[in-house]
Amino acid sequence: MTDPITRFIEAIAGATIPDCGAFAADVELDATVPNWRFTVRGADDVQDTLAEWFADPGHFETITRVPVAGGEVVHFVLTWEEHGEPHMCHQAHILEVDGGLIVSDTAFCGGRWNSALMAEMEEAASAVAV
Repeated sequence: MTDPITRFIEAIAGATIPDCGAFAADVELDATVPNWRFTVRGADDVQDTLAEWFADPGHFETITRVPVAGGEVVHFVLTWEEHGEPHMCHQAHILEVDGGLIVSDTAFCGGRWNSALMAEMEEAASAVAV
């Protein structure tokens, strides 16, 4: 069996969060999303929240895993198709592990971007690069 953070990462890409078995019963998700911050406690509620975030199978454009005392920082750009349209998100998760399970996830999400927003960001990046 793989470590809980690897299982979590694989579940993000596979859209299988409810089946990953990576979370402790009393896990806490402290999430900062565009214009909002909230906390969710308990494996079922955390899995439900994350299953909404990662409802479609995706692909990591980039992923960095940095070990820290008691866990890892995982930083990624994820792409997926939703209703036939490309989407992307940019997130960082500070994950704490105890007893072989994730006990805390402090998540920072830049938002979910559809193809129109991705094109707008690409255009803005091109204008700055000139």
